[in-house]
Amino acid sequence: MVIVGGVYVVLFLISVPKIYRERRLDRSEPIEELKTSGDTYPVSVLVPAYNEELGVVSTVRSLLALEYPEYEVIVINDGSKDETSLRMIEAFSMRRVNTAVRRHFDTAELKAVYRSSTFPNVVLLEKENGGKADALNAGINVSRYPYFAAIDGDSILERDALLKTMKPIIESNGSVTAAGGTVRIANGSTIRQSVVERIALPRQPIAVMQIIEYFRAFLIGRLGLSRLNVLLIISGAFGVFEKERVIQAGGYETKTVGEDMELVVRLHRLLQEEKSSQRIEYIQDPVCWTEAPSDMKSLRSQRRRWQRGLAETLWRHRTMMLNPKYKGVGMFSMPYFLLVELFSAVVELIGYAVLILGLAFGFLNTPVTVLMMVVTIFYGSLLSALAVLLEEWTYHKYPTVRSVVILYLWALTETFWYRPVMVWCRVRGLLDAFKKKHSWGHMQRRGISSDQSKGA
Repeated sequence: MVIVGGVYVVLFLISVPKIYRERRLDRSEPIEELKTSGDTYPVSVLVPAYNEELGVVSTVRSLLALEYPEYEVIVINDGSKDETSLRMIEAFSMRRVNTAVRRHFDTAELKAVYRSSTFPNVVLLEKENGGKADALNAGINVSRYPYFAAIDGDSILERDALLKTMKPIIESNGSVTAAGGTVRIANGSTIRQSVVERIALPRQPIAVMQIIEYFRAFLIGRLGLSRLNVLLIISGAFGVFEKERVIQAGGYETKTVGEDMELVVRLHRLLQEEKSSQRIEYIQDPVCWTEAPSDMKSLRSQRRRWQRGLAETLWRHRTMMLNPKYKGVGMFSMPYFLLVELFSAVVELIGYAVLILGLAFGFLNTPVTVLMMVVTIFYGSLLSALAVLLEEWTYHKYPTVRSVVILYLWALTETFWYRPVMVWCRVRGLLDAFKKKHSWGHMQRRGISSDQSKGA
C-alpha cells in the first residue's frame, strides 16, 4: 500500500507543474498557424470497426469536421456481422474502386476497397475477420501518409484534437515518434451531428466511476509517466504514430488483445536498442470522446480483456524487465506495471479474504485492522478525488458545480464498491492470459449520437 500510494503521489507531483503551465496558456493560439502551414504533416486516420453500425457513421462525420489541413479517413470493416459497411456506403455514397495496396504486413484477405464520391478522402476497406490488430495493419497497408492516427469506431474527436496531438510531433522535427491524447467518457453528454454540444454526467453509477477512473489514469498516471519518457500505453481509442517506425517495429501484434500497449512497448524497445533520442508522449489537452460500458457485464468483459493484454505484453517483453539497457522503461515503468497494475490485484484480493476471515475468526487485532482499512479506503478515494479537482482546476469540461460535486462525492465511495469489482475483474483477466483465445470482445452499444442526449 505504501509503495503503490507513494508512486501515485510522485506521479501526481510530476504532473501538476505541467498542468499548471498549460492552464495559464491560450490553448487555441499556438495551433492557429499549423492549420495552414506547409510543415503540417498529412495524416491517415484509421478506424478499425467490428459490429459498429450504431457509431461508425457518427465517428466518420466527426473526423470530417476536424481542423486539419490534409488527411484521409480509412474505415476498416473487419468482417462485421452487422450493417457496418452498409451504413458507411449509404451515408457517404461509397463506390468500389481498384487501388494498389502495399503489403507491409500480411493480413486477413482484403475483399474490397470503397471510396466516397462526396468525400474523396473517405475510404472503406472490406476484409475477412482477423481482429483489431489485423485491421489496423490492413489500414496501414492502404494508407498514403507518413503518420497515422488510430481511432476506435465508437469514438468522436474534438475538432482540434488531431492538430493538438500532431503539434509536438511537428515542432520536435521528428523527435516525437508517437503521441496519445486524453480519452473522455461520452455517456450522458449531448452529441448532435457528431459534435459534443453539452457535457453532462451519465445516470449509471458505473459510468460515473469510469469518468473518475479516466481522470486519474490520464491526468496523473500517463502524464507523469510521459514526462519521465517511460509511458507504455497510448490508448487504442486515440493515438498518432510515425508510420515508418511502426513498419520498422513490425506493425501491430495480432496474437495479443493488448495490441495498443504491445506496440508502444516494442517501439520503446526499438528506440533504446538504436540509442535513439525519439520520445513517446502523452498530450493531455486533445480529447477523444468514447462510449463507455454502461452495464456491469460489458465492463467486466472490457477490464478482463485489458488485464489479459497487459499480462501478455509484459510476458512477451520480459527480457526488458529490470534491464539497464532499456533505461527508465526497463528499470521503472515495466516493474511498475508488473507489480502495481498486474499483480497488486492478486495481493488485494487475498487481502480482502484475509480481512474477512481474520475478523470472523478473531485472529486479527480488530482496532488495528479497522484503522488500516479506513486509511486505505480514504487514501484511495482521496487520489480519485484529487484527479476530479485537477480536472476542474484545469480543463473545466464539466461546466456545472453540481456535476463536479457529484463526481467528487462518487470518488469518495470508490473503494467501498467499485474497486473490489475491478480487482476481481483484473484477477480474472490475469487468469485469462493463460488462454489462447483472442477476440474483439463484446460491449452492448447504445451509440454516440443525438439520441444519447439524455445520457445512455
